[in-house]
Amino acid sequence: MKRLTGTLRARLVLSHLAVVVISIGVLVVAGRQLGSAFVSSHLHSMGQMMGGMDMVDTAQLEQGIDSAFDQALLWAALLGALAALAAASYGAVRLLRPLDDVRQVARRLATGSYGERAAVPQEAELAGLAGDVNALAQALEATEQRRLRLISEVAHELRTPVATLKGYLEGLLDGVFEPDPETLAASIREARRLERLADDLGALSRAEEGAVDLRLETVDLTRLAVDVANRLRPQFDDQQVTLTVEPGPSLPVSVDTDRITQVLTNLIGNALTYTPTGGHVTVRSARAGHIADVTVTDTGRGLTDEQARLVFDRFYRTDRSTRGTGIGLTIARSLARLHGGDVTASSPGLGQGSTFRLTLPVIN
Repeated sequence: MKRLTGTLRARLVLSHLAVVVISIGVLVVAGRQLGSAFVSSHLHSMGQMMGGMDMVDTAQLEQGIDSAFDQALLWAALLGALAALAAASYGAVRLLRPLDDVRQVARRLATGSYGERAAVPQEAELAGLAGDVNALAQALEATEQRRLRLISEVAHELRTPVATLKGYLEGLLDGVFEPDPETLAASIREARRLERLADDLGALSRAEEGAVDLRLETVDLTRLAVDVANRLRPQFDDQQVTLTVEPGPSLPVSVDTDRITQVLTNLIGNALTYTPTGGHVTVRSARAGHIADVTVTDTGRGLTDEQARLVFDRFYRTDRSTRGTGIGLTIARSLARLHGGDVTASSPGLGQGSTFRLTLPVIN
């Protein structure tokens, strides 16, 4: 019995039948009681009007009418139950068919067919369910595409340093290269490049998953930006790029100092990477309402609208000849968002420089 009533379809049918049976029961009982009373009353009235009908004939006639009435009610109840069963079965099938479709789509999604979509029925509630399943399928498909793209991008980034390191090692084994300091230093550079890529990938994964352990403390974002800029100033001097720092008001923020230092280092270092010799990079801090704002503006090669949109994507670089893993800005944005802020990019156009903006909520 439990197995029979374990499905939603069976329960819908049984619930409809239960309503019909209760209705028929009420109809039979009420009809029987009220019918007998009405029949008896009318027969007595007719007997009085006719004046010749005795009590025995009236009782027999009343009994016959009651019997016929009971048979009529029984047949009506049976026909009503059959009609209710047919209607309930049809309604259950019509109602549950969209659910079966959604279930089949969910099963195919579980097997990795993320392109599947459920048909949206007319019923508002079922349409909402199908819409939610389709939204889930779309999210899973996008996640799978990002996963495949990440695998491809990581493989591409690993290929160059691995091939270079392999070439040096094979050259040393074959005697093509001498194990001199220059060759060993080149090999170490490629090994460090691999190590840096692995570290960046780990940091990116933790940041995007929200698994970074933030040690929040109240710091002055303006002072932090000045300190990071001054620490990087020797690199600007080596590449003959002017670094100007324009500190604004004190900007108290609750952040993990090491993480936000990493964000500022990536933004200022990125500006140095894409600014040619003789160029200029300016670091400013300001406050806009409840938002702390640090901007890094350079006079470098600039960005198109599409590049400004894609520059935070993993491994995206506007110039493949530049050094780096291509995920520094991705990490910077992810870390900023973990703090309730953001990092954005803008540019007037190619050859007109770029501006990267870090925003964080100010502590009142």
